[in-house]
Amino acid sequence: MAATGSSGSVRLIAGQWRGRKLPIVDVEGLRPTGDRVKETLFNWLQTQIPGARCLDLFAGSGSLGFEAASRGAAEVIMVERDPTVVGCLQASAERLSAAQVTILQTDAATYLQTSPDPFDIVFLDPPFQSALLVDMCERLINNPLLTRGARIYLEAGRKQGLPPLPVGLELLKSADAGDVAYHLAQVMDAK
Repeated sequence: MAATGSSGSVRLIAGQWRGRKLPIVDVEGLRPTGDRVKETLFNWLQTQIPGARCLDLFAGSGSLGFEAASRGAAEVIMVERDPTVVGCLQASAERLSAAQVTILQTDAATYLQTSPDPFDIVFLDPPFQSALLVDMCERLINNPLLTRGARIYLEAGRKQGLPPLPVGLELLKSADAGDVAYHLAQVMDAK
C-alpha cells in the first residue's frame, strides 16, 4: 500500500517472515497488538499453530493473522470491514506471497453466519469500546464454528477486564500489558 494514510508498521516476530514489517494505515479505532502481548500469546499457542485453521475476526493491521501464518498455520482467514485496511492487508499478503491467507471485506457478524468450516484458533480483538467480545464468542460457540479443543484469544481494555465467557468456553490464561488485558480460552469438551 502506498505511504499515503500510513501510520507506521508492525513487525512479525517469528517464523518464515520473522523481522518483516507490515504497514498499518491511519484508521480510527485501529490498534495493532503490541510485540510484548503478541510474543506472549504465540508462546501460549506455539503447539497449536502448526497446521491450524485460524480466524482473525477483526484483522486490523493483520499482525495476529500474519504471525500465525508465518509460524506455520495451514490457513488464515482475515475478516475486516474497512476497505482501506483491506487494501493494506491484501498488499501485505502479496508482498509476503502468503498463499495460505485469505482476506475478506465484510462485517464480523455477517461472516460468522456464513462460514462453512470450523476453526482451531480464533483471534478476537475488536475495538475496546464495542462490547463485541461476548457476542462474537456466543456466535462462535452456538453456530458451531470451533473444533474440539479450539483456542480463542480475547483482547480488551484493561479497565474492562474479562467479559463473562459463554457456556462452553473455559479460561486458560490471562495477562495484561499497559492498557491491554488479554486472555486465552478453550472450547470445553462436551460431557
